[in-house]
Amino acid sequence: MKKAIAIDPKDNVATLLTDVKSGETVKVQLGEDAFKLAAREEMPFGHKLSLAGIRQGENIVKYGEVIGRASADIEPGAHVHVHNVESLRGRGDLK
Repeated sequence: MKKAIAIDPKDNVATLLTDVKSGETVKVQLGEDAFKLAAREEMPFGHKLSLAGIRQGENIVKYGEVIGRASADIEPGAHVHVHNVESLRGRGDLK
């Protein structure tokens, strides 16, 4: 059973379709393709899971759109949330 979904091939995060436990194998559906990776930590339904290593300062891409920037290095299978993502929306200091 798939436990996460990504929409666009550019996505570097997937949305969890269920709660996952640390070390659990997560099947990610991306179009017709599916792959598996291990969750690095416990994560709740609806949160984001890193599909690849994302370095600090790199964009976070979900559904083909940039939704923020990594504020720390993020390993594959890690929880992607407010503790490691910086919002780029509504900021007057970015051009």
